Amino acid sequence: MDDEPLERWAERRDARIGRLRALPIVPGGGPRGSHVYPDAPRAIERWNGYAWEPYGFAANLAEAKAILYPEAKDSPAPAQAPAPKPLGTGTGKHRKPQPPRSNG
Repeated sequence: MDDEPLERWAERRDARIGRLRALPIVPGGGPRGSHVYPDAPRAIERWNGYAWEPYGFAANLAEAKAILYPEAKDSPAPAQAPAPKPLGTGTGKHRKPQPPRSNG
């Protein structure tokens, strides 16, 4: 059996210390996706290496994202990606079969 050395596991665990997450405060069982209740308040939690601990509070999803990703405010908008090229002719599996051509 190939067990991971304890030192490497501890390094991975320690690398996650300080990570933040936002949980919507809504009735029902357990955390939900952030998109489900965008206007619901959020509890911000911080990973301390052993458990998630309370860290802060946000009024809605937008405010929570500003707390979780502060570097997003400072960075410029991403450049526009080039427009995708239209599909060319071909007979790949994903394409509809072409009607036979008449030689006439």
